[in-house]
Amino acid sequence: MSDVIDHASGLETQFTEVALANQLARAKRIEQRESAQECGECGDPIPEERRQKVPGCQYCTQCQSDMERMTR
Repeated sequence: MSDVIDHASGLETQFTEVALANQLARAKRIEQRESAQECGECGDPIPEERRQKVPGCQYCTQCQSDMERMTR
């Protein structure tokens, strides 16, 4: 019985590591792309300060917050 539990635990660890690696790779790709001048959702200008602090941003602060709230 403990072999099954150990195996399941090992698989869970592997899945977690792969998911984390995928998230890190995605974050690097986003950082490497150029920040948008205008929000991809509402079309408002994205302030220069945000574009510099959040490399690769595609949305204004309000739209980004709204999208994050909807995915929770």
